[in-house]
Amino acid sequence: MKKNTGLVLAIIVVAALFTITANIAPAAAGPIKLSYAQFTPPKTFVGVQLERWIKEVEKATKGTVKIDAFHGGTLLGAKNMLDGVIAGTADIGTLCMAYQPGRFVVTNATSLPLGFPNARVACLTLSDLYKKYKPKAFSKVKVLCMYTCGTSNIMSKIPIRKLADMKGVDLRASGGAAKILKAWGANQVGMPMSAVPEALQKGVVKGLFTSLEVMKDFKFAEICKYITMTDTVIYPFAVVMNKAKWDSLPKDVQKVMDGLAREHSEWTGAYMDKHVIESVEWSKKTQGVEVINLSKTEMARWNKLLAPITAGWIKSTKEKGYPADAIVADIKAFMKKY
Repeated sequence: MKKNTGLVLAIIVVAALFTITANIAPAAAGPIKLSYAQFTPPKTFVGVQLERWIKEVEKATKGTVKIDAFHGGTLLGAKNMLDGVIAGTADIGTLCMAYQPGRFVVTNATSLPLGFPNARVACLTLSDLYKKYKPKAFSKVKVLCMYTCGTSNIMSKIPIRKLADMKGVDLRASGGAAKILKAWGANQVGMPMSAVPEALQKGVVKGLFTSLEVMKDFKFAEICKYITMTDTVIYPFAVVMNKAKWDSLPKDVQKVMDGLAREHSEWTGAYMDKHVIESVEWSKKTQGVEVINLSKTEMARWNKLLAPITAGWIKSTKEKGYPADAIVADIKAFMKKY
């Protein structure tokens, strides 16, 4: 009996030591290391928001988490970002939903010409839209944050002062912008942003249609000497994390990242709005770029042509089984709220 008692005590002691060792092992192994991929150059707004988010997470976790950034598509490209994060090629990644409009139906509705005034309002609206609908497109990842670029305008090598000037003009754009440019009489040309400088120089395109920070970030102001203000649509982005990696994180680290989601979204929008203003001023002062503001009458003509786009989206999206009317109504309500 005494021998058995001794054996039981020995097993208990060994088990206790094993438990203690298991609990302290992660701390002894050093910080939690994560990889974060994005597809643009580091000084673009996508890169800036990444670096800011990393800094905030590392500060809030007091060194428990260490995140390595991979800019410029060095780890994952724009179109394989979500699948790469799902597969674990990167722990975290930023993706632009406009590059895959059929995959991100609900969140891409923010790319409709609904009249966003700026990036801050668009970022908060997108965040609320995601929270309400939790689209299945993101079911295999953890969404850490949603944000947008600024409103889209025309940057071109030729002056565009009226609707007639758009006829037959080749402009680089992505996602839902194709229908917008078609409605205005222009031709949408799809290509990565990195390919645009050469396309502009060779005359493949006459300009591009996107947010104005690229005039400075990509130095497009050196080629495109005209900006036509339309303040039309935004493009939605998401920061996503590998689900298994997320589940492996300590609860306090998860709490830090969840706590940053809304604040970082709003910060990114405010940064973008300020950066767009800075980029336009830089373009005018250093590159002699002319900013063309359409008259109210002319702008009304342009906007009138866009109304069928939203109506068409609602019709086709309802046929796919989505509550399209409600989605558009919610976007407008969130927009008004902010």
